[in-house]
Amino acid sequence: MYYVKLTMGTLIALVFWLGFVVISSLYGWWVEPIASPGDTKGFFESVSQIIESENRGNAALLLIENGEIAAEYYSNTNENVDRNTVFSTASMSKWLAASAVMKLIQDGSIDLNDPVSNYLTRWQLPSSEFDNNEVTIRRLLSHTAGFMDGLGFGDYSPDEELPTLEESLASPRASGEREVKIAVERQPGTEFNYSGGSYHILELLIEEVTRMSFEEYMKDTFFDPLSMTRSTYSYIGSIENNARSYDRDGQAAAMYKYASSAATGFATSSADLAKFVIAQIPNASAVNILDPAIIESMREPHGKTLGLNVWGLGTILYSATASNDYLFGHDGGNDPAINSTARINPENGDAIIVLETGHPSLATNIGSHWVLWQTGYPDVLDSGSTIESMTLPFLIGLLLILVAAICIGFRRSRQT
Repeated sequence: MYYVKLTMGTLIALVFWLGFVVISSLYGWWVEPIASPGDTKGFFESVSQIIESENRGNAALLLIENGEIAAEYYSNTNENVDRNTVFSTASMSKWLAASAVMKLIQDGSIDLNDPVSNYLTRWQLPSSEFDNNEVTIRRLLSHTAGFMDGLGFGDYSPDEELPTLEESLASPRASGEREVKIAVERQPGTEFNYSGGSYHILELLIEEVTRMSFEEYMKDTFFDPLSMTRSTYSYIGSIENNARSYDRDGQAAAMYKYASSAATGFATSSADLAKFVIAQIPNASAVNILDPAIIESMREPHGKTLGLNVWGLGTILYSATASNDYLFGHDGGNDPAINSTARINPENGDAIIVLETGHPSLATNIGSHWVLWQTGYPDVLDSGSTIESMTLPFLIGLLLILVAAICIGFRRSRQT
């Protein structure tokens, strides 16, 4: 009986130790930033070296401090990449589209809690077992509307004709040639599921409400006022000084068109994207398209994963700040190896921008380094490093607990 109790006690100790290691890892106990807090020069040099060693194509890095550009770095394979070189941003497009929706809310043209169907005439959600009236604008923005599509819009070659918005909504081309549908498959408002289809619907919403094409509205409302002259939804291959496309081996790859401008079609330069990012920072920009209260509302938590707040209204919530705010922004990734990130710390006006092609996750990895450096906490997209950081402390604790249990058992056997 004694040894049964010893075994149970050992297992309980292991479970408690595992729980402690997991929880403490979320607070960054087992990881170290690549530079000391506040050491911008050290951080910039470290991530520049990471880009230089891991980049297989073209990349742009830009750091912002207190609402102003503080440092920039460009890496290239065959092109002369600079601050005006245009990169595809993939799903970062959703942040721009969400800002457009919030501008309509700010203007009183739509209401955040209205069913999206109230504004649609050109296409309607397919019938399902769920009430489509519960698919609100708020839930579409936060990926909580009950969609399970996980789009990922597929590529269109330059000589292919793009479908109309309505055709794509009815029969979307997904990446990886998956068969998907844009329809309610879960009870709206009950869970977070990433949905490119939600933003395809929001693209239609913007066109219906404004009576303009989505691209025209973005140009008139954001690009022109912010002097974003290198930002577009056109086919990137037709743009002078573009970053081109490279696979993960650094080989030149085809460039494509996309059926959804709002979900994945935005292309921009680091200098242009900096103008948009700085406009999200309080008191940092003379051009205030969105009210500070609207921008703040976009980082209010709506979507959760494993109990963690991960999504606001069109923004990823990377990590909490000391004042219970959130570092926010958006990442993007697409085939063959397109990756982008833009992240903002609202407490100090700092931000980072990384645009690249030739590595499937380099921009996101550098963004994660930045979050850890800014806050001391791992970000929600860096689960791999978080899990890796737990391995050694867990194994050390496991060894100590097992050694203690063996010693106790051996001592007991000596006594008996």
